[in-house]
Amino acid sequence: MSSCTAEIDIEHLAAGLNGEAAVIDVGKAREYVAGHVPGAALMPMSRLSGHMDELDKTRPLFVVCGSGNRSAAMTDLLVASGYDAYSVAGGTAAWTRSGRPLEIGAPTGR
Repeated sequence: MSSCTAEIDIEHLAAGLNGEAAVIDVGKAREYVAGHVPGAALMPMSRLSGHMDELDKTRPLFVVCGSGNRSAAMTDLLVASGYDAYSVAGGTAAWTRSGRPLEIGAPTGR
């Protein structure tokens, strides 16, 4: 993560799930299937650069992964490409530690 990576905490992520922001999970598909933040769309890090045109530039984008490392790197890429993107500090692990539920299973509609 660069020293200027925009980052949010789990509380901001939870508040953004009301539709204010789009949430993408840049983790691996198997990690996503095992458990992800409810409503997060799967866009693995390995596919992100080739599919950024599928993302909405008109609202904030919250980027999550298992621990926050991959999401930080992908947030830097998104911000450099003109997106209002924020890495979720601590990732899905922090979400789970906070006692919030995970969705289990494969993505739908992609």
